[in-house]
Amino acid sequence: MKKLVEVSGEGLESLMGETVVLFCMNYFYTGKLIGVNTDDIILQKPKIIYETGSFEDKGWKDAQELKFCDELYVRTSSIESYGQVK
Repeated sequence: MKKLVEVSGEGLESLMGETVVLFCMNYFYTGKLIGVNTDDIILQKPKIIYETGSFEDKGWKDAQELKFCDELYVRTSSIESYGQVK
């Protein structure tokens, strides 16, 4: 028998405490993921990525720290994809 089962700890929740990159509708962001709910996520020490450079490179070509805030809330509805930064 197949059953629909709710699983906790997958997706964004599984990346809590890690440095992530968010590919959103308008901008890309990176920072430490410290909060997740159905509507928002929270990035600690956030940076906005204006230019990625080559994905073969280790870092971003132009990522600027948002020094005016320690934490940035991003709407989950604007996130197109995401992942852990190595």
